[in-house]
Amino acid sequence: MIIKKRGPVISMIGLVSVVISLSIASSVVPNDVSEINHFSDSLLEEMFDEISNEIQIMPGDSAYFSHSVSSSDVLMWGVRIVDYQSGDKLSINISNIYGDDYDVFLQNESILFEMLKITQSDVVNLEVKNIGTRNVNVIAMFSEDPENSDPFSNADSSTMNMVLVLAFSGFLLLLGVIISVIGTIVLLVDLKNNQNNKRSY
Repeated sequence: MIIKKRGPVISMIGLVSVVISLSIASSVVPNDVSEINHFSDSLLEEMFDEISNEIQIMPGDSAYFSHSVSSSDVLMWGVRIVDYQSGDKLSINISNIYGDDYDVFLQNESILFEMLKITQSDVVNLEVKNIGTRNVNVIAMFSEDPENSDPFSNADSSTMNMVLVLAFSGFLLLLGVIISVIGTIVLLVDLKNNQNNKRSY
């Protein structure tokens, strides 16, 4: 009688593993807009050394951001439209304290990241112009150590912790599915053996 029950028991163990894995995943994945925004803010804080205050820019107007570069030869900068909507556009002109223009970028997505090579101590200026049709709220971000600013390379970062939890959840989900399949196979084998035994009698 115990042999006949092993298939359902194994399958039940697999299903419990699947349920547990899904519960773990749902506990760490952002569910609503506020949680998603909080997660994105945390991710940006881990990627950049400096994040400016939020500034509203009206259509046709510009906002200015500056960052002093002292010891780095590469600067990672970014501009984020906090309340992005389709159709928002920014023109970003990058210059330095000496009046040299580095480049001009067009942004029509919520976030733009770029690397800038710095040859000497400098002050980098961003002129962010709203060339869209509505008011937008923007922030500027800077990192002088982009090689070590990757949140996935920091074992103590909240992003890495979430990745590890999701990886464990995925492993548990896969294990649960495999166990459930094995339980189903065992159940079918037991049923077949049971039918064969009845025919023998």
